[in-house]
Amino acid sequence: MKKYKIFTILVLVTIMMSSQKGNKKNGLEYDGNGRLILPSKEIIVQLPKDGGEIFNRLIFESSPYLLQHSANPVYWYPWSEEAFLEAEKRDVPIFLSIGYSTCHWCHVMEHESFEDEEVARLMNESFVNIKVDREERPDIDKLYMDVTQMVTGRGGWPMTVIMTPQREPFFAGTYFPKHSRYKRQGMMELIPQIKGVWDTNRSDILSDAKNLTNRLKNSYITSKNKDVVNNNILQSAFNQFSSKFDPEWGGFGKAPKFPKAHDYIYLLRYWKESRNPMALKMVEKSLKEMRKGGMYDHIGFGFHRYSTDKEWLAPHFEKMLYDQAILIMAYSEAWRATGKIEYRNVVEEIISYVIRDMTAENGGFYSAEDADSEGEEGLFYLWTTEEIETLLGSEEGIQFNALFNFKSGGNWVEGKRHGRTNIPHLRLDIQEVSNNLNIDQTQLMSSLELWREHLFAIREYRVHPQKDDKILTDWNGLMISALAYAGRALNEKSYIDYAERAMDFILSEMKNEDGSLKKRFRKGESGLSAVLDDYAFIVWGLIELYQSNFDLKYLDEAIILSDYQISHFWDDIGNGFYFSADNGEVLLSRPKEYYDGAIPAGNSVSAYNFIRLGRILSNSNYEELSHQVIESNAKNLNRYPSGYSMLLQAISFSNKSNEVIIFEGKNETKNKEMLNGVNDIYKPNMIVILVTKENFYKLKEKMDYLNYFPENQNDDPMVYVCENYTCKLPTSNLEKVIQLLTVE
Repeated sequence: MKKYKIFTILVLVTIMMSSQKGNKKNGLEYDGNGRLILPSKEIIVQLPKDGGEIFNRLIFESSPYLLQHSANPVYWYPWSEEAFLEAEKRDVPIFLSIGYSTCHWCHVMEHESFEDEEVARLMNESFVNIKVDREERPDIDKLYMDVTQMVTGRGGWPMTVIMTPQREPFFAGTYFPKHSRYKRQGMMELIPQIKGVWDTNRSDILSDAKNLTNRLKNSYITSKNKDVVNNNILQSAFNQFSSKFDPEWGGFGKAPKFPKAHDYIYLLRYWKESRNPMALKMVEKSLKEMRKGGMYDHIGFGFHRYSTDKEWLAPHFEKMLYDQAILIMAYSEAWRATGKIEYRNVVEEIISYVIRDMTAENGGFYSAEDADSEGEEGLFYLWTTEEIETLLGSEEGIQFNALFNFKSGGNWVEGKRHGRTNIPHLRLDIQEVSNNLNIDQTQLMSSLELWREHLFAIREYRVHPQKDDKILTDWNGLMISALAYAGRALNEKSYIDYAERAMDFILSEMKNEDGSLKKRFRKGESGLSAVLDDYAFIVWGLIELYQSNFDLKYLDEAIILSDYQISHFWDDIGNGFYFSADNGEVLLSRPKEYYDGAIPAGNSVSAYNFIRLGRILSNSNYEELSHQVIESNAKNLNRYPSGYSMLLQAISFSNKSNEVIIFEGKNETKNKEMLNGVNDIYKPNMIVILVTKENFYKLKEKMDYLNYFPENQNDDPMVYVCENYTCKLPTSNLEKVIQLLTVE
């Protein structure tokens, strides 16, 4: 194998020449034995003795996922111009591998293939190899995931794309083991095939790559006013959800099942407007079954990423920040819609997990916790019946095992095969259990909490899954939105305080001087260019904060970031927002995303943001922008409306909303009673403007319509209830306000 000298990274020369332990240069430490120690102490890498080998450059990255791969014998590059220049110089393709730190199958492929010397040798000889953390570079991930789905009809992580040095893809797939088995091709067979075709039939590869690239670019083209959204789109979406609903276990479709909590939020809001009982039934059945299932961590709280079966029993055990955020919103919405305490309890439990385990000292929120520990998926969360009976005592252990459906041979497939392990899950509601056992429900709940606390304390001594401690702007925006909304819904100020602290951190540490956002913060450093989701989700959080604390600085920031988003992401030709900014890195194409998958799409959230900002500010330009986003995806929306539940929320808000303008009086107690009373009303398509003596004139500068309202000089608050800017006569009577907002 030809060896390539490295002259471009001066720090390596310095390190290789050093002979003193503790010698530091450019933030790196050399221990005197040929080992490079990163400042984070997360990984120690053995460097080549002669300094002549091409080496694994991931040692200089900050992403936990890239650092996991920095000791592989594969000579990984991060996504960089240097990698593509090296591929051109060597005249070899690029092997692009995309994943994330808590991805179970990413770990499997690393162990089977990327840690294997034989596979690494073939990869190093045949390719320039690039690793990408999809959470840090969602723009790259989005682009090549669309390629993968075009080529294979499906997608997932790890994602594998092979492309020319000009970034044009010609092969795509997901997970590849070392050797072929069954119908799945292995790396030892795949790499020689790719190399052979590249060396002997290059023209066909280049032609295929060009054709695939053109298909990709054409898929992102939208046109103005070609299609319009059907008038019955909300009903059509409900019909689609109904056709896919699982009446036995909740959720939609068969296994695997993802929570997709924004679907349930949409259905709750559809129920509120239509009063169709089936919409509420689908939501309640799903939320209850998810909470009872093994996808929920009954010992430490929080939800795992998704269920591998239809019963919500066996999850992929990673915990993602975005799932916690959107599920907080869904259960908060269910609490507001039904008043059932069980939904409020879930909100409080998830938030306690997030604050305990996923919150940094600076107020930001970490990204995820891994599925694996000690090399085994889910091990941290699993129990045997013997273990439980030993820890809780025989009598109470037997009760716990019965309640959570533990079996001596294990209660899930993998548990039966390996270690006879069990996943805690419930088949009945607590009320049903107490009735069946003839035990007082309060007494049962008390016992459950004591058992849970004891097992949680024991579990803390286990080897924990790795935490991905990078702070992502977009996912923090989701959690800020969730906490602000939950604080308002549950009348819990501490949740709003956590949201404020996190937002203040983002605005302080993740914002550039030119007003743009940064993508990622880790170990005291922020960086990477933000994408559409970062702006959309942070603006969402700012709007929710303003609706929860009425601090004008958050409304001001929402306007500033929204205007920046319009300037740098908007498509003047086809409407809608591009995923990447016009002043960012130039990739193969600028994709657009509307589909509301595990996370709502940036365009969908933007449509929701701009209709709300438009109604708050009486800004018709913002409202028109929301309509244009919706219409730019009309064709897909009409064909498959249930795939765009966040966009449907924007449509619903656009169709009909209430604006409640509260002019505070001199009586602070009555002011609070009025605001709390309004917040307690389940009216999803509502914005509230709180006018105080201190902010009245500042508000009039932002909201021209307030110039037509007189200042309140009375003791009692004065409230105007409006619908699409048509206002009723003012009132100081809370019951009258409630009547105006609840009358159908």
